[in-house]
Amino acid sequence: MKLTGRKIAAVLCAVMILAGIPVLTGHASKIDQIKEQINQEQENKKETENAIQATEQNISGLSGAKKSLQGQLNGLTQDLTEISEELEEIESNIIDKNAEIEDTQQKLEFAKETEAKQYADMKKRIRRMYEDSSYTYLDILGRAHNFADLLNQSTYIEKLSDYDRKMLLQYEAQRQAIEELEARLQAEKVELDGLKADAQTQKGKITESVNKTKNGIAGYENEIAAAEAFADELGNLLTAQEANLKALQKQLEEEIEKSRLAARSKWRDISEVSFTEDDRYLLANLIYAEAGNQPYEGQVAVGAVVINRVLSSVFPNTVSGVIYQHKQFAPVLDGHLALALAQNRATAACYRAADEAMKGYTNVGQCVFFRTPIPGLTGIQIGDHIFY
Repeated sequence: MKLTGRKIAAVLCAVMILAGIPVLTGHASKIDQIKEQINQEQENKKETENAIQATEQNISGLSGAKKSLQGQLNGLTQDLTEISEELEEIESNIIDKNAEIEDTQQKLEFAKETEAKQYADMKKRIRRMYEDSSYTYLDILGRAHNFADLLNQSTYIEKLSDYDRKMLLQYEAQRQAIEELEARLQAEKVELDGLKADAQTQKGKITESVNKTKNGIAGYENEIAAAEAFADELGNLLTAQEANLKALQKQLEEEIEKSRLAARSKWRDISEVSFTEDDRYLLANLIYAEAGNQPYEGQVAVGAVVINRVLSSVFPNTVSGVIYQHKQFAPVLDGHLALALAQNRATAACYRAADEAMKGYTNVGQCVFFRTPIPGLTGIQIGDHIFY
């Protein structure tokens, strides 16, 4: 068997492995699975970081809104204090005004009584002048033609009358002044009552605004607390993702090292290996499960990968050992191989490809991995698979 093509392919595979290209067996190798997990975890980590950033921005916005409301609350509290003080002053003025009105009303009542008493006394004195039987009065009455003449003629009566008029006018003026004072005080009290009503209305509005603002602040505080708790959860998630990424990176490095070791491994010659009919049956059905829908060259390539592993010192040294190695071939994991074996689904082409591979023929050199193409992965493409 000529090994020129095998050696060329082996050099290509070794270069790819040493360059850090993912090593994949079946539809998904362990290294590629790890890399896909790393990519997914990095995306998850990025999403978590974006969520943390968005949450922090949300917290910042909520804090700003809360701070703004707190400023409004401080202003409203100051307004409420001022209007409360103003209301207290108005109520105090109303109390004083009521006291003044009560005092004025008492004075008015006294003035009215004094005026009435003066008027009554004046009428009494006039009546007595008419009814008195002394000479002076009789003489005056005898010469007087009427009451006006009596007042004009009698000095005593004139003085008395002037005094009565003067006092009556004085008491009337005093009463009117007190009445005017009472009216003014009542008007001032009405004004104070209006101011009180306005102040109470304003106080009620400010109090309502204060309560509404306090509720708004409490709402923001609850939102901030919830956002901070969510941020903590995201932080814990990010820590876990970073730890997982670190573990995956370590696992990847270990798998890459295994791949490099495989490239540097010792190889047996096909003449040193013997195969049984069970090996042929198993390999043919694996080829069917992995590449039954692929061209014949692709089926041969899958068989060659299995035999290459048998020949490599890094992998198990039997067909069954290679195929059933833990988490290596997807059909083993998902049950398709077991079903194919149970029903012997392998076609004649699959058996012919298995026979060629067990004879040592390879169309992919010493490649020990294959998978469906992905961006950045180069190798020998046959059908829907890349071999490397």
